[in-house]
Amino acid sequence: MQRLIPPLLIALLASSAAARPPTRAETWTADIATLASDAMAGRQPGTPGYEAAARYVEKRFRALGLRPAGEAKGFRQIVRFEEQIIDHGASTAALIAADGSRTALAMGKDILISPGGAPRPARIEAPLVFLGYGLSLPALGHDDFKGLDLKGKIAVVISGGPAALPGPAKSANRSDRLALLAAAGAVGVITLTTPAQVEIPWDRRKLLASQAGMYFADAGMRETPDGMFVAQFDPAQSARLFAGSGQDFAVIAKAADASAPVPTFALPLRLSAGIAARHRAVESPNLVARLPGSDPKLRSEHVVISAHLDHIGVGEPINGDAIYNGAMDDASGVASVLDIAGRLVAGKRPARSLLFLIVTAEEKGLLGSQYYARRPTVPAASLVADLNFDMPLPLWPLKLVLVQGYQESTLGDVARRVATARGLALTPDPLPERNSFTRTDQFSFVKTGVPALAFKFGFVKDSPEFQIEHDWRANRYHAPSDDADQPGVLPGEAVKLDDYVTGIARAVANAKARPEWLDTSVFKPKG
Repeated sequence: MQRLIPPLLIALLASSAAARPPTRAETWTADIATLASDAMAGRQPGTPGYEAAARYVEKRFRALGLRPAGEAKGFRQIVRFEEQIIDHGASTAALIAADGSRTALAMGKDILISPGGAPRPARIEAPLVFLGYGLSLPALGHDDFKGLDLKGKIAVVISGGPAALPGPAKSANRSDRLALLAAAGAVGVITLTTPAQVEIPWDRRKLLASQAGMYFADAGMRETPDGMFVAQFDPAQSARLFAGSGQDFAVIAKAADASAPVPTFALPLRLSAGIAARHRAVESPNLVARLPGSDPKLRSEHVVISAHLDHIGVGEPINGDAIYNGAMDDASGVASVLDIAGRLVAGKRPARSLLFLIVTAEEKGLLGSQYYARRPTVPAASLVADLNFDMPLPLWPLKLVLVQGYQESTLGDVARRVATARGLALTPDPLPERNSFTRTDQFSFVKTGVPALAFKFGFVKDSPEFQIEHDWRANRYHAPSDDADQPGVLPGEAVKLDDYVTGIARAVANAKARPEWLDTSVFKPKG
């Protein structure tokens, strides 16, 4: 198995007397080694580690000859947040039956309170309602909200969705869930994941529960209503929420795993909780660089190439290691954006301008990209497309490319054409219920009407690559072991994906017409 930083490569890159300049794969590797080093302490926004990583990216922007495109003629756009840490040890929760009997829940074990999005309530007591998949798509013949009284209640929703509904429609609706619940009068939501659909093992989720969440200091920017109760429940304990309902959680979970219909009904329980939280103000920069276009008219328009710089910092130790380095998530994406910038700088200048955007607070709910998409440092109307990298995972040879969003806009035609020219093929998302397209930074641009794509090494279900990806997520995703010394990473294959995205960026930047949403896309702006 190949390791990300072989000792001889470290010596090569460190030596000023090296006989040759480093290859692109070596530079990609070295960027990750720096950004994911213990010195960066996991790049938590608002920490010295994130600041050190930001300075490194600025240095690389300057070395590439890119122009500042942030605020005050610099590379930075400052974003202000409130940090929220839930003290599960000092919090309490219980289920209250119809006869008034109380069953205590172990905060931080049975139930985890989300620290992000908005301030959590200090205390809540409300009835529970099982809202099925929590999807409201009446135009497509499915509405879990129909006929249920949600006013003053906490909705309980399960992962997945009916197979008959298009994946993008389900993803888009889930991203609106909190707003839909608030509009229906609900005061909170508890999300359940079936045991078969677990992405991060619950034991690791419990460790991550001590991490800080964030929300915008500017309340007008927040998408989650203030005071909304947001939590997730242990998959192994979820049956407790259905006690006395006459419904079997195991049967419901089996239906959800099969993407079959599930019922909705009131639960005969109330949840009572007291939530202890700490807050502080923090700020963290997005980083923006520009490569001016060559065409006198089109240079005023911009193609964005993006990745996120932040990770989740220092947390509960696993195997004695408390630094969550984030090498693949997403130092690798930043390294790829820098690699692509180098290729575009060295080649013929495209007609449109290119923006290289490295955002903060992705792990806190896509906050940095939301801020930039809604308050860009260039005219908002000049943004024609976003091409995003988030954890592309170069863990096997590049033959298939997972291009999220390719079925939503004319960018898909470009993606297919460039893939064919390079001997690659596009593959559909083998795990659409993960909602990956709405969980990464390109979705912030989609919500403002900008067509976007996201890129990963492709794989098909039940293949060896599928198992590699599964094992990586189970063992390294949001864990300290996602570090610069992990085995299996293929830098030479990573830069092949960079070449592919460079080809798309050039094609979009040189095209006469801007990309457009397809009429069939659920993300096409209305009106």
